[in-house]
Amino acid sequence: MFHYSAVVNSCRTPRFNIHTGFYCLAAILLQISICSPSYHFTEDAGAFPVAANGEPFPWQKLRLPNVVIPLHYDLFVHPNLTSLDFVASEKIEVLVSNATQFIILHSKDLEIMNATLQSEEDSRYMKPGRELKVLSYPPHQQIALLVPEKLIPHLKYYVAIDFQAKLADGFEGFYKSTYRTVGGETRILAVTDFEPTQARMAFPCFDEPLFKANFSIKIRRESRHIALSNMPKIKTIELDGGLLEDHFETTVKMSTYLVAYIVCDFHSVSGTTSSGVKVSIYASPDKWNQTYYALQASLKLLDFYEKYFDINYPLPKLDLIAIPDFGSGAMENWGLITYKETSLLFDPKTSSASDKLWVTRVIAHELAHQWFGNLVTMEWWNDIWLNEGFANYMELIAVNATYPELQVDDYFLNVCFEVITRDSLNSSRPVSKPAETPTQIQEMFDEVSYNKGACILNMLRDFLTEEKFQKGIIHYLKKFSYRNARNDDWSSLSNSCLESDFTSGGVCPSDSKMTSNMLTFLGENVGVKEMMTTWTLQKGIPLLVVKQDGCSLRLQQERFLKGVFQEDPEWRVLQERYLWHIPLTYSTSSSNVIHRHILKSKTDILDLPEKTSWVKFNVDSNGYYIVHYEGHGWDQLITQLNQNHTLLRPKDRIGLIHDVFQLVGAGRLTLDKALDMTHYLQRETSSPALLKGLSYLELLYRMMDRSNISDVSENLKHYLLQYFKPLIDRQSWSDEGSVWDRMLHSALLKLACDLNHAPCIQKAAELFSQWMESSGKLNIPTDVLNIVYSVGAQTTAGWNYLLEQYELSMSSAEKNKILYGLSTSKHQEKLLKLLELGMEGKVIKIQDLAALLHAIARNPKGQQLAWDFVRENWTHLLKKFDLGSFDIRIIISSTTSHFSCKDKLQEVKLFFESLEAQGSHLDIFQIVLETITKNIKWLEKNLPTLRTWLLLST
Repeated sequence: MFHYSAVVNSCRTPRFNIHTGFYCLAAILLQISICSPSYHFTEDAGAFPVAANGEPFPWQKLRLPNVVIPLHYDLFVHPNLTSLDFVASEKIEVLVSNATQFIILHSKDLEIMNATLQSEEDSRYMKPGRELKVLSYPPHQQIALLVPEKLIPHLKYYVAIDFQAKLADGFEGFYKSTYRTVGGETRILAVTDFEPTQARMAFPCFDEPLFKANFSIKIRRESRHIALSNMPKIKTIELDGGLLEDHFETTVKMSTYLVAYIVCDFHSVSGTTSSGVKVSIYASPDKWNQTYYALQASLKLLDFYEKYFDINYPLPKLDLIAIPDFGSGAMENWGLITYKETSLLFDPKTSSASDKLWVTRVIAHELAHQWFGNLVTMEWWNDIWLNEGFANYMELIAVNATYPELQVDDYFLNVCFEVITRDSLNSSRPVSKPAETPTQIQEMFDEVSYNKGACILNMLRDFLTEEKFQKGIIHYLKKFSYRNARNDDWSSLSNSCLESDFTSGGVCPSDSKMTSNMLTFLGENVGVKEMMTTWTLQKGIPLLVVKQDGCSLRLQQERFLKGVFQEDPEWRVLQERYLWHIPLTYSTSSSNVIHRHILKSKTDILDLPEKTSWVKFNVDSNGYYIVHYEGHGWDQLITQLNQNHTLLRPKDRIGLIHDVFQLVGAGRLTLDKALDMTHYLQRETSSPALLKGLSYLELLYRMMDRSNISDVSENLKHYLLQYFKPLIDRQSWSDEGSVWDRMLHSALLKLACDLNHAPCIQKAAELFSQWMESSGKLNIPTDVLNIVYSVGAQTTAGWNYLLEQYELSMSSAEKNKILYGLSTSKHQEKLLKLLELGMEGKVIKIQDLAALLHAIARNPKGQQLAWDFVRENWTHLLKKFDLGSFDIRIIISSTTSHFSCKDKLQEVKLFFESLEAQGSHLDIFQIVLETITKNIKWLEKNLPTLRTWLLLST
């Protein structure tokens, strides 16, 4: 979600003229429907939907017709931050490609005051516009402008519309946000957030990504405020009554969802990149001193991207602004990126190592969007992964290059592991999937688009090599600059020859023997487009089954499914017609060489050059697949881990831990095998590997605790404290060490205190008492703040003091940690109080309600409370969040997907059925039901094994 401007700073030397061919676009658009019939309006009421006034509405489809193409918007907006509304007007220059009697635009919750039409000739001779009749069809969020005479093909017209509306209450369109100053005053700002389909809430427009246009924006405001938009301000005009009107430069050609404007009283810090782009970080006046890290990171990352993409950032400025009320983590509006405060601000006194990693990643993600998404935009929302998957992947590349000390490549493994949890369910979806309604489009913004998209790109990069992949990216961006791309444009990534690479004879030396989308790999031609289609157009993840037989490896690929076992009758049906082209990598005990092979069939046989005691597939976990070693394969790897784990790469050890527990969930391995593997962790020296092993053991404990299986949870608690005690005792209550060392000691100490480990509770309580005595001024190490607050919240006095400090804190990072601590209380009346405050939205903001429900649902004392709250307040929740919004999906998932008994499954199923009977349907319903079913089957299959294993191990 990001925006760029059309003017390139004259002080910068462009390496590539991305404006080349700009003026040819109108001609291309003219040809889109050259053979289409004219669009006539008839009075046959049966052929059309019924408009709001009862008349026939002349368009039946959700998608707009492509007979009228927007070229330029002249937009004026005057928000009133006292009456909380705005008046506005626009003049849209359009090009007509086919004769038509109507113009269809998007509009939602806007009051249209007046609409007129001018021909280009009328405009030239200053003739007044002809008034248009306006029809509205709210179910499709569309308006129709009925023209008195047919619009003539290939001519330009000007549509002028006056309109007004209230500033929205939620987080979409043009909405109000508030913040509290140190002195307790509440102040208001007006801010936009348009992705995916909410620009229509702020101005009537062609609100589809294919309809790119230029925007000239004017904002009227009071003198105590500033106005920001995508482009730099050209001038400010003083008006009567003390009002000011800011005029901004015209933007580059871009989609409506990237338009942004804000009226606020924020302060900023600024710097300039090596190529002359002015970068500014904005925040509310009391928080602007938390913007310095974001400025440093943004300057480094923007410099990196310009060099990596070989394309200059095309706008003269880039603003990043921390919004007090924001629905998502951030939004990539071109030239004016909006962030939730926790995603941009960094307070050294309260922000932890994981906070720094998060802020850096989000900044890197949004800056990547300035190319992937803004410069090159997906043609339609079914391919949103071309925006989000690429941006998630570029986080890895950019942060690794600019902040290597953050070791983000280790974190990237979790990006892939998280989506595998979803992708191993039958209710998953392909990366590229049809989406038409606004709710369906919102649902596309999920872990499949973001995480799986990034993971298959990382796999492709490992397959092509870094150099060739980078060349492919550059070629793709240059080819589609200021245009739209589709999922089947994969050939651009493999055709890495650029114009500058060609010899005088028109031959690309490096690829002269290949077709446009073929690469030679291990002596065979490999179609990248053909290969990647198997990853983007079919759902799920492959399971590679490996059986070693002397010097031969027998390979077989299946569809990996959790919760459906081989012995289940439906398993075979769910395997049908699934086949991936898998770029395999493997290493052996006898060599450090990385071997490669592409598996394009269900089965294959590989010959090993020599005898080996073990083989490990998916080197460094770069591939998006699970590996199961049949026969003695797992035993040999576990033996190696116990004897000398360092012979396996750290990421390979993480991959083994992940896969072995995943295979238990699929019924391919017994739980004791996975638990036996964790024995080696006492000797593990890699913090990411320790964290991965610890996370699975902790997950088992949480499941037993939530399910109230007290004998197993108690035995598991004793085992964890006994097994990890030497490691726990070595952890310091400080912010020392690498980022991953700090995250490890935070995780270990948190687990120790959650398990009521006496030394941990004592130390945390001591720090909390000192903090209270200092009136909240004592600086506690940031990595243990949430632990200290959680322990402190267990007393009534501590809980009440934390709530007071929550209201006073000027650090969003600290507020997050305090809210977590408050949510861990064992007293249900206190948890209910938090939920009431969350719904009220004053002390605890609405934007934090989903995270609060998630935290309370994780608390065994709060899980039923959270679930009851959602059912009882569903209607109220839908007034605060859109049905398909990320918040609603998190609320549903986090309060239900941990259930593991049949009674709860039935409860959840009945609730979802009642919602569907009211017309509410979400994909998350089926995902949750399948997850609960999987949990039930997991317990039935593995609980006896876990009980026995613990008795033998403690």
